[in-house]
Amino acid sequence: MSRIQCARCLRPQTHCLCPLIPNLDSRTRVLLLQHPSEVNHALNTARLAALGLNNAELVVGEVFDDLPALLNQPGYQARLLFPGEDAQPLQAYAANDQPLLLVVPDGTWRKARKMLHLNPLLAALPRVTLVDGGVSRYRLRKAPGPGALSTVEAIVQALQVLEAPASFEPLLRPFEALIEGQIAAMGEATYQKNHGPK
Repeated sequence: MSRIQCARCLRPQTHCLCPLIPNLDSRTRVLLLQHPSEVNHALNTARLAALGLNNAELVVGEVFDDLPALLNQPGYQARLLFPGEDAQPLQAYAANDQPLLLVVPDGTWRKARKMLHLNPLLAALPRVTLVDGGVSRYRLRKAPGPGALSTVEAIVQALQVLEAPASFEPLLRPFEALIEGQIAAMGEATYQKNHGPK
């Protein structure tokens, strides 16, 4: 028998995260392009980011037919948050800078690369990247390398840089609760065995 889900955060109602989800304004518009395989993932951090930011949109798919319209938002310049040789480190806005439409692919690295391959318009966007040194609080997934962050963590870091001194830390509250809940559900012994220090 399946558990009753919260229609908003998609968590079981007994573990609903909605009371922890903030209601934050940002100058930057965030467009999350979520691979379909992530939608029902227990740790769906892109959805948490989209729910907590007023100026964000979450679109699920692998090929995005309406990409030209999604990327051409009046008043914004589109940038892809994704590493690459030509990716520019994010910097704080100057007073008269046009704000960014920050396009964030959500999926495993392999699936995110596939989304870029299937959507040439996406792959052609100028890329921006986070400054190295971010440490993930994501204690349940194996990071592919140092500085690898969950989607919500990457968005928080990006916004903190772009819109300094504004703080987007409240966006991490439901994420932390999600992680704690998953650890509690699996039990400390299982967590230590699978995810503890090696």
